[in-house]
Amino acid sequence: MNNLLPELHEGHAPITLHQLFRDALEAYDDWTDETDIPVVYHLGNPVSIGLVFDHMRDCTDILPNNMVSAITERLTKPWSSGSSLDEMTFSTAARVMCVVIRKRQLQRSGSDIGVFLRRFEKLRSSRADR
Repeated sequence: MNNLLPELHEGHAPITLHQLFRDALEAYDDWTDETDIPVVYHLGNPVSIGLVFDHMRDCTDILPNNMVSAITERLTKPWSSGSSLDEMTFSTAARVMCVVIRKRQLQRSGSDIGVFLRRFEKLRSSRADR
């Protein structure tokens, strides 16, 4: 599926990837815990937002300010860098979002494991009572 997205050229992404990145950020915001990872559409084809972020990991283009705040809101620690916030690259933002998605998926699967363990313990205790 990765080959559906345009390639970077010497670290630079075409505007369509910038727009897709923005769409992926918006899709992340709309993501409810009950659903699988959201998709966005590129040329009519569904693309996982995780794939969009992963694809932009090497993009050296500067992230627009409105997207910078969308990224820094998700950080658990204050953003610190040698450069000012308005110089955050798509690469940095993409890496942050990849971690945020993985973390959310682990929390979600962790809750599934928790439910399983609670059911298993109930079953086990009911058998022990017999």
